[in-house]
This record gives sequence, structure tokens and C-alpha cells, in this order.
Amino acid sequence: MTIATPRWQRTLGLRLWMDRPRRSFVRIVSPAKEAGIGSLRIGTEMWNYLPNVERIVKIPPSMMLQPWMGSDFTNDDLVKESSILEDYTHKVIGTVQLDGETVVQIEAVPKPDAAVVWGRIVYWVRRADTMPLKQEFFSERGERVRVLTFSDVRKVGGRTLPTRWDMRPDAKPGNSTTVVLKDALFDRPVDDEIFSQRNLQRR
Repeated sequence: MTIATPRWQRTLGLRLWMDRPRRSFVRIVSPAKEAGIGSLRIGTEMWNYLPNVERIVKIPPSMMLQPWMGSDFTNDDLVKESSILEDYTHKVIGTVQLDGETVVQIEAVPKPDAAVVWGRIVYWVRRADTMPLKQEFFSERGERVRVLTFSDVRKVGGRTLPTRWDMRPDAKPGNSTTVVLKDALFDRPVDDEIFSQRNLQRR
């Protein structure tokens, strides 16, 4: 993950375990001064571990839109996966041509009682192979807040998927966070102990 602003840039090495859609665990492995920091998500609850102070901090709902590790991804991005199908209704709102290919636009609108942070999300999906190309995130006032684009489609772990994800906030020109997927394993059993606060504290 590379976080860039007009004034500085830094890169984090990450390892991620996922038991979709309910659990995920992220560990920073580089650089050395931040190695060991971890995030655990179970359902809609999330905890961060800060090895410098040896503390586990639970992330309250009010902090879900705060940046994760100073990036343009938020704490909510780590927890939303379990809710995107349950808390939103979806419909096709358009079909457009992009670089000579047919792209379907799908709008996700939160259900009335859903505890979510976005007013709506628009997905851009290539019709030929359902490959995701872009996501646009809008506030409750209807203003677009940020755009996530997907590129560098290749085979990883036996699956073809985008391996580069670029998040750019509309209100901060020149800011971006780029995630490059180096390698992945799919359909492997993951020990329940991975998704525990005890594992968070391990170095």
C-alpha cells in the first residue's frame, strides 16, 4: 500500500487473512517502525493493535470514516464487506461504453434502517467478464466523495482479478492510496486463532 500526498509518500507492506464475509485480519510487516500494527474485524466490530504502547483499541462507530493508517481507505472499508449485500439495495442504472467495452453501472442505496456511512455507491462493471472497473462513493447529500479504480488485471492464485486498486478523494487533489496485490491464496482453511485479539498482540 502506497500512500501519496503532494508533500510526502510512504509505502506499507501488508499481509491480510480473510474469512469472507465475516472476518478479516491485517498485519503491517514493513517498514520496521510500523511492523506489528494490526487490525482485526469480526462482523461490524473492529480493533487495532499498537505495539509501541502494547494496546488493543476498539474502533467506535464514530471513527469508522477515519483514515486507516493515514491512507485514503477508511476503517469502514475494512468492515463494510459483510454489509454491502445485507444493508443496500442494488439496481442497474445505466450501460455505457468505456474504451470500446460495454460497462454496466450498478447503484447501491442503503436500506432505511441500515447503519452505513455512504448515501450511495455506484459500481462500474465490465459486462463481458463482470470485472470491476470503478466504484464511486457519495455522501448522504449526494456529493461524490471519492473514487476507487481497478486495473492491472492478471491471474493471481488461480483467479483473474484486478491487482492494482487506486483510491482518490475528490476533496484532496493530489492525494491517493494505491494497493498492489503481489500474491494470494484462495480456498485454504484459516485457523480461527488468526481472528482473535490474542493474535493481534503477537509480533
